[in-house]
Amino acid sequence: MQRAAALVRRGCCPRTPGPWGRRQSSAAAEASAVLKVRPERSRRERILTLESMNPQVKAVEYAVRGPIVLKAGEIELELQRGIKKPFTEVIRANIGDAQAMGQQPITFLRQVMALCTYPNLLDSPSFPEDAKKRARRILQACGGNSLGSYSASQGVNCIREDVAAYITRRDGGVPADPDNIYLTTGASDGISTILKILVSGGGKSRTGVMIPIPQYPLYSAVISELDAVQVNYYLDEENCWALNVNELRRAVQEAKDHCDPKVLCIINPGNPTGQVQSRKCIEDVIHFAWEEKLFLLADEVYQDNVYSPDCRFHSFKKVLYEMGPEYSSNVELASFHSTSKGYMGECGYRGGYMEVINLHPEIKGQLVKLLSVRLCPPVSGQAAMDIVVNPPVPGEESFELFHREKESVLGNLAKKAKLTEDLFNQVPGIHCNPLQGAMYAFPRIFIPSKAVEAAQAHKMAPDMFYCMKLLEETGICVVPGSGFGQREGTYHFRMTILPPVEKLKTVLQKVKDFHIKFLEKYA
Repeated sequence: MQRAAALVRRGCCPRTPGPWGRRQSSAAAEASAVLKVRPERSRRERILTLESMNPQVKAVEYAVRGPIVLKAGEIELELQRGIKKPFTEVIRANIGDAQAMGQQPITFLRQVMALCTYPNLLDSPSFPEDAKKRARRILQACGGNSLGSYSASQGVNCIREDVAAYITRRDGGVPADPDNIYLTTGASDGISTILKILVSGGGKSRTGVMIPIPQYPLYSAVISELDAVQVNYYLDEENCWALNVNELRRAVQEAKDHCDPKVLCIINPGNPTGQVQSRKCIEDVIHFAWEEKLFLLADEVYQDNVYSPDCRFHSFKKVLYEMGPEYSSNVELASFHSTSKGYMGECGYRGGYMEVINLHPEIKGQLVKLLSVRLCPPVSGQAAMDIVVNPPVPGEESFELFHREKESVLGNLAKKAKLTEDLFNQVPGIHCNPLQGAMYAFPRIFIPSKAVEAAQAHKMAPDMFYCMKLLEETGICVVPGSGFGQREGTYHFRMTILPPVEKLKTVLQKVKDFHIKFLEKYA
């Protein structure tokens, strides 16, 4: 057959008349005859199917980019094709992506990043000297004086030094060791990495990870991926989403029947709930972790986002040290920060760090080994993190503009937090707790029983049904509370407060109008 096929390719075979007046080669006929003799192969089955794939990956859910966001994308495409809707645009209020919502980058941060990315600009008079100074320091610490080189797995040394200095300043002189700092691909990477090391055992000895409900879905997703055991503790909605240590005790005691509770995750300020924990609450949590021998994870990415005049951010690291050596020398703590939130909103750079204290020296080696498998976090993200922790100071050329831009962003967020809370609480059937911090509202919504039945008929959670109707009728994309967890029988949604004030007012008015019609329809 190979010979026949070769003859056909070379076109050197004698020709015979073809069926439609063309001439067909006898070699082609010979090849065709050989192919008919060969038995037809059945199609090979796929190796990777939903049945054969890793079941832990299948169990992963991430509501912030879940089904409702896919639907939003479909509606956007329909609008682009000219299909008429009751609205002209989809407003993606589902995710805390500041710059996608119109927030302008901080000038100084982008100046330093431009200089680091294209060092020829260091000769330009258009850039301030304090930006050039920082860019030179970062570049000198990079291989080949370039962001394009790999860094050490733990991160660029001088950036880790700057992070340690920042933590020391933030915490009023409590020392931070650069060797305990690990630069990460956003805070999410650090959280998943430390959980990967913590999870072990099987059956009743499987690691239990305590997470707040409502929670940021990263936690439940990573717990599913690692086949750990999710241990829920409920925040107190009636008390402005406060964390109650008695609820922690209930959760840990019940969990001991089926797993080994080993990790306690705290989000402060809260996501999606926006509460800011008091110092007394943090002390109680640390004492509880010490008592129950739990490894503490403190997600503090919203530490700059505190709006209520009655609230103040207290880091777990600072409170831990001020509680004395019995605690500060024994409680294992990993805390996380990021370039994505705060006043910076630099989500796309994927910059972050974690500080891990009281880690066993041998485990530290294992952690570095695990990080080295990924080589290093993006060096551009590391540089962005450096500017966050090493901003202009009074007396430097860029300080005035930097301070003005920072205060403008945070001041606007504070106004929008109050605006959102006030307007939601004017709507019958919606209740919104004070937005003390972070950048979201998580209002409770009343859903009539007829709407619950309609949701069941569509095989949807009631709040997913509500949010899908909101999207289809108004173009506003929010995330149902069931994606974050909530007490049985209660319904919520999460909405970012990041849109510009006028657009936010429009969004809130549309939600109000929709909700009133929804109640009338399903009354």
